Amino acid sequence: MLAKQQLGIAALGVLAVAAGARALQQRHPATRKSGAHDATVTAARRLNRAAGLIATSTLLDSGVEHYRGMFHNKAMVTPLVVSALTLAVSAHGLGDERKFAHRVRDPIYAAAALTGLVGTGFHVYNIGKRPGGFSWQNLFYGSPLGAPAAVALAGLLGYYSERLRDSDAAHGRPRVFGVPAGRALAALTAAGLLATSAEAGLLHFRGAYHDPFMFVPVTVPPVAAVLLSETAATHPHRPRRLTHWWLRLTALIGFLGAGFHVFGVSRNMGGWRNWSQNILNGPPIPAPPSFTGLALAGLAALGLIEEHPRA
Repeated sequence: MLAKQQLGIAALGVLAVAAGARALQQRHPATRKSGAHDATVTAARRLNRAAGLIATSTLLDSGVEHYRGMFHNKAMVTPLVVSALTLAVSAHGLGDERKFAHRVRDPIYAAAALTGLVGTGFHVYNIGKRPGGFSWQNLFYGSPLGAPAAVALAGLLGYYSERLRDSDAAHGRPRVFGVPAGRALAALTAAGLLATSAEAGLLHFRGAYHDPFMFVPVTVPPVAAVLLSETAATHPHRPRRLTHWWLRLTALIGFLGAGFHVFGVSRNMGGWRNWSQNILNGPPIPAPPSFTGLALAGLAALGLIEEHPRA
């Protein structure tokens, strides 16, 4: 029975990675109108890509973590289903050039945001009910607070992408909820980078920062957040080259972090020969690419601000 469950999770992971790779590698189709260029739709599609990558990360990460908990609560299946749906609609949105929100993508993204919010509440409750309450020990080894928040973040970015598609059609200008769309997206992404970096900082503190590279995810992404916040506050009319390059560095760190976590798993007793145990107990391999997804969202915000004068 255990082998069948492992096989099922492995198959789900392979499908998720394949779908995520397809979403990331899909080329934008040629614009149907000659010379037409819509900055908001371009930014929305970039956000679909970012949301899809974060959804891939949360799908694999929650799958491993909840399998380790043996799915003792039936609700633990929910983030897997929601993340898979978010990944699917993100791949669809990446190839969609229409200027209005999709009636299927919209509710799925909203459901992902709600699932992440409720999941965070469950994880807070799980930590609080342990002996000692909100102690360092329970924060280190209890339910990770940042994991369901990442599901919510994927949903929020996807939902925002649908609002971007509607913005020009409805108001003639790229505004979401009454505020400039590009600046609001930059602020949202900056907050996401800080929160994700805080979660990495907590878990790397648990590991006593035994490897100097463990300082990277708690230093580089916060700088990217500061640069994005400056962009949101000043609305520059010139391209922010340093911010562009720093976000690209942050995106690279996400993939390199997954590689470091693969190496971390291999260092456990038995290495990859004992993969069924070491993947559960080693550093979470699917977690670091969340930084890549957020960096892509930040680049989408910069592109919208630079390409549309009123964003």
